[in-house]
Amino acid sequence: MGKIVFINPVGSSDFDQPVRKFLLDYKRQETELEVISLEKGPPHLEYHSYEALIGPELLELIRAYDRQNYAAAVIGCFYDPFLREAREVSRQMNVTAPAEASMLLASSLANKFSIIVGRDKWIPKMEENVHQYGYKNKLASFRSVGLGVLDFHQDEELTASRLLAEAKAARDQDKAEAIILGCTIQFGFYQKMQRELNIPVIDAVLSSFKYAELLADVKESMHWTPSKVYGFEAPPETDFS
Repeated sequence: MGKIVFINPVGSSDFDQPVRKFLLDYKRQETELEVISLEKGPPHLEYHSYEALIGPELLELIRAYDRQNYAAAVIGCFYDPFLREAREVSRQMNVTAPAEASMLLASSLANKFSIIVGRDKWIPKMEENVHQYGYKNKLASFRSVGLGVLDFHQDEELTASRLLAEAKAARDQDKAEAIILGCTIQFGFYQKMQRELNIPVIDAVLSSFKYAELLADVKESMHWTPSKVYGFEAPPETDFS
């Protein structure tokens, strides 16, 4: 098993250690994990204009960790920002992101899933990704809890109660058979919710990391890495100099 980097694509390291501590309880013994954030940039990506600001540094990080022979990377935001572009510039390292990984897992565990987000603002972009990834017929609903990214861990009891209430409504009213927590900063709430709901509750940080472990495994064992013909053809290295 190779090395994995989890990139918080924001200009704040506040969640680097909490995310790493969370993942250490779940990682395989042989997995080497690094959790990092950007040197500069917005504190969150709730706005599309903020998302646009992170592209150059994020893609340079992908290139840097690829050159260091990391096996897989996670772009740790549920918008899955610059995932296609990251796969294009990565020569050998596999790359994934939370929405892709969460929907893949949820669709394997349930006929229909609902995604619980912080704010209604997020839904249009996330719904575009649902359609792009081919899960339109698997989506039961989006539901929001009226909290921003930086609010989730300010009052965890409030967050937990709102997440649970909307998840129950998604299960009972929208007929969701699984719940996806649609923000990486909702990490750590899934276990209690899952016990209460008795259906799978997919944590976006955990799902993307475990999928990255799989991608690292298939890279090491079967040499499956991003295809370099057609869609993910890499730009010439000379263009980066």
